[in-house]
This record gives sequence, C-alpha cells and structure tokens, in this order.
Amino acid sequence: MDFSGKTALVTGGASGIGLACVEQFAAAGANVVVADISGEGANAVAAKLGPKGLGFGGDLADPLAVADLFDLAMARFGRVDCAVNAAGISGNWGAFEDFPLEEWHRVIAVNLTGVFLCMQHEARIMLKQGGGAICNISSGAGFLPAPGMPHYTASKHGVLGLTKVAAKEYAARGIRVNAVCPGATLTPMMEKSIGGDAERQALMDATVPFGRMGRSEEIAAAAVWLCSDAASFVSGESMAVDGASVCR
Repeated sequence: MDFSGKTALVTGGASGIGLACVEQFAAAGANVVVADISGEGANAVAAKLGPKGLGFGGDLADPLAVADLFDLAMARFGRVDCAVNAAGISGNWGAFEDFPLEEWHRVIAVNLTGVFLCMQHEARIMLKQGGGAICNISSGAGFLPAPGMPHYTASKHGVLGLTKVAAKEYAARGIRVNAVCPGATLTPMMEKSIGGDAERQALMDATVPFGRMGRSEEIAAAAVWLCSDAASFVSGESMAVDGASVCR
C-alpha cells in the first residue's frame, strides 16, 4: 500500500488502535493528522512524524472542535484523502433499568455523534476533491449486545448504520465508507480495565476462539487496507477483525 502524496486523518490517534493506524499510514508515506482528546498525546505522536505530522487536541463530540480540526488539517495539507474515525470510550457498566442518563449521553456523544460530525466534514472535503475513503472503528458490540453496556452497544450499532448510509449516498461520487469491528483487543483502555490481573486477562483471552486478544496493529491493518486503493471496490462493509468471535 502506498499513500505517498496523500493525507490521512485519524481520530483517537494518540493511543491504541488509532495510534497503530497513524504509524501504518506514516510508514506507507502519508501525511497524517493526529486528533485526540489529549492534545499533549496527539502532538507528541505527530512530532515523531516530523513535517508530515500534525497534532490536534480537542473533544470531538463538540462541533466547534471538529470544525477547528478540519480547518487546521486543510490549512496545513490542503486535502484529506482518507480518514479513520477511531476515537471512542467504553463508559461504565450498569443494569439497564437503572442506567444513568448522563452516562448514556456521554458515550453516545463521543462514540456516535463525534463520528457523525467528523464524517460530515470528511465527506464535504472529499466531495470537493473528487473522492476519498473513510473507515469507522465500530466493535463486535456493533453486531452483538454487550450486556451491562446499553450505551456502548447502541453507539457501536449506530456507527455501522452511519457507515451504511454514507456508503450508499456516496458510492457514485467517489467516496468509499467502511467500518472495522474489533473483538477483544489489548489496547491501553483494555489494559486499564484488566488492571494487571493475570486471571482477568486469561478470562478475556478465553473469550476469543484464537485463544488470545487482538493487537492494535492487527485492527489497524484492516482499517488502513480499507482506506487504500487495494480496497477500491469495497464500500459499506462492516469487517469483523476478532479472531472468529463473530462468524456472520
């Protein structure tokens, strides 16, 4: 895959799957815009890329922050050829009937509204350019329910809905839109949840038919491929990258 002369934008790019996407785009020659809630983290990652990197810190559930992100990207690189919308949070668990509304709103805002806002800007730019590729990071919870996590489940199902709508709307206008649905993946978010407990990690590994959790770079490889010319006839796909956890 060759992204020389192209610009990729990655949200959630300071860690986990987003960071792995940044590294793979950069290795393939792209300019990369690294967006993250942690401006310090985003700038640190971008600094390692030299003049081909650009960091941005902001809450992508905020329409003004999203507008600033894309204004900055266009001012620096003049185009956005591909985007991976990877920013997301898992939120807290709770019983459905007692689930706190504020927790619902927080996860929906980041995981669904934030993706929607970014996709709007990405589509506007790509339509003017004559094409582009978008990959949204959903989850295995986009296919199957995650009990105790109604907010996360709804948000990741919603991301797949947005992906399919946009894929249909832009199919004849040069923009491909796909999603990757990771299974259990050993990201910093997952490591925090495990808390260094070997028994808990073993239980998580055992939920995956492969016998282990995925690695961020394995998920990123699918997302970057979907953004590449090698996937030129793929759009509207919800790709499970989960060690056979979901066999659709």
